[in-house]
Amino acid sequence: MGDNRNFLIAILLSVIVFIGWQHFFVTPRMEAEKARQQAIAEQSQAANPAAAAAPGADTTRLPTVAGSSGATITPNVVDRDAALAQSPRVEIASDKLDGSIALKGARFDDLHLRGYHETVDKTSPEITLFSPAHTDKPYFSEFGFIGAPGSNVILPGTDSVWTLEKGKTLTPSTPVTLAFDNGQGVVFHRTISLDENFLFTIADTVENKGASPVTLYPYGLVSRTGQSELKPFYILHEGFIGEFKENGEETIKYAAAVKDNVNKSISDTEGWLGITDKYWASALIPQPGHKFVARFSATPSPVQDPKHDGFQADYRYEALTVAPGSATTVTNRLFAGAKVSKVIDGYRDAGIYRFNLLIDWGYFWFLTQPVFKAIDLIAREVGNFGIAILIITVLIKLAFFPLANRSYESMSKMKKLQPQMEALRERYKDDKMKQQQEIMDLYKREKVNPIAGCLPIVIQIPVFFSLYKVLFVTIEMRHAPFFGWIHDLSAPDPTSIFNLMGLIPWDPSSVPVIGHFLMLGIWPLIMGFTMFVQQRMNPAPADPIQQQIFMWMPVLFTFMLAGFPAGLVIYWAWNNTLSVLQQGVIMRRQGVPIEIFSNLGLEKFFKKAPADGDKS
Repeated sequence: MGDNRNFLIAILLSVIVFIGWQHFFVTPRMEAEKARQQAIAEQSQAANPAAAAAPGADTTRLPTVAGSSGATITPNVVDRDAALAQSPRVEIASDKLDGSIALKGARFDDLHLRGYHETVDKTSPEITLFSPAHTDKPYFSEFGFIGAPGSNVILPGTDSVWTLEKGKTLTPSTPVTLAFDNGQGVVFHRTISLDENFLFTIADTVENKGASPVTLYPYGLVSRTGQSELKPFYILHEGFIGEFKENGEETIKYAAAVKDNVNKSISDTEGWLGITDKYWASALIPQPGHKFVARFSATPSPVQDPKHDGFQADYRYEALTVAPGSATTVTNRLFAGAKVSKVIDGYRDAGIYRFNLLIDWGYFWFLTQPVFKAIDLIAREVGNFGIAILIITVLIKLAFFPLANRSYESMSKMKKLQPQMEALRERYKDDKMKQQQEIMDLYKREKVNPIAGCLPIVIQIPVFFSLYKVLFVTIEMRHAPFFGWIHDLSAPDPTSIFNLMGLIPWDPSSVPVIGHFLMLGIWPLIMGFTMFVQQRMNPAPADPIQQQIFMWMPVLFTFMLAGFPAGLVIYWAWNNTLSVLQQGVIMRRQGVPIEIFSNLGLEKFFKKAPADGDKS
């Protein structure tokens, strides 16, 4: 026992030393280096102001991340409203979107998602998806043309101002048409339409009234400065994404794109590409049947700050030649909005190649998607996504009931044999080979297969992981209430035992380094308790060290899952509860005593005091 205590003390001291080193040495050094790099970058900017100017005069090259995004680390950042006022605009208005299109550059750089707010408070600001260049969070899309090498044809660029030729406000029922006359006999007409959800259709017609053919390369891009503000999770993809008919799927996470300074090109004739976050995305859909070159490129921040990393997904068609006296049209589409499963599936069904994979369903997508559809269907019937989680968990438990029964029966038999196994370990403690042989003989006599308890669990893992994935990535759970204090199933439990569940006016998360570990709410505690009870109902490991590790594992998981979405924690607690009930019934059938209180070391609180005169 002394060795185990020393082992745990050593682990605790190691954790304290690691946290202390990070807080007092590593973090200050990183901040100092960050400040030094920023000073160098600002000096470079001051010495060469032309280098920061957004290029656009060269119409023979596709705009790049650094050039088109306006990414900057200098004080040149302007207020969003001021940036919007720098260009005349066409209003966007629908039930799902509002914002505007800049006539300068015909750029989609002002977009809000109606019905989606920053917090659960319905009066909080709407989610802002697109913002203009030179703001603190530039994110936009544009479509244009690149000239052939050596061409002197004037093409509309990022500083070109288009005229509003037809329409006034872009709505699902009223498209708008923009025009740009280059003064050389070439007129560009752009008709933009919007569906009832989040899909824009951009039809570009090039009319050549001149005497010579015009060769150009249509392109489209989405450009963003800054990574997602959410904490990265290994089961969630955020960053570049694309699906191509001939080349398959392409995904690059933000961090990997910056680390590798990625600049990857893919040639295809059908597909889509874009940038995705957990709940929102922007995607470019080139015209099917037209060969294009898609590209993903990233520009790391010179001050190593994720807020200033640049990301761009773009594509360029093959050369398009417009003969004198003729006109040619190319049609592009832009998705910009929330990743609502029903909407995304609708676009896939309408012909956009594998567009349903814009939602990160994971490796078990063939299981994850049906599980989500079942939860969504139940939620529509019962009116609460949290209740739907509880119901689908029960249904999955019922589906795996025979397998789980076999597992629990095997574990019950193992637990019933624990006293005999302990006696054998004690009798042959100096002869491990003999000990294992006797234990195996015991298994044979009692017809117990220790592996039988593991196989059903292994088979269930993909299904339960799929359910876990659904609860984590789907927007339908975002800001969905449960009961009591849970107003958002996608956010962690807001309570904490360290401020007495809100009775003390103090935010434990404000504590440096360990603050997020202190947000230990009611549901994580319930989950930890159910995990502890379930573990105590199983046979204990033979090794004392393993027993210690298993004993502390529920405590570790309680702190780990405290920062997870409440919906996941509720699911985990409910799943544990159902498992405990099922295992308890089987143990009773097998004649195995259910010693929950004794296993928890609480038997002294439930023993009756001996009567006077009883023998001790």
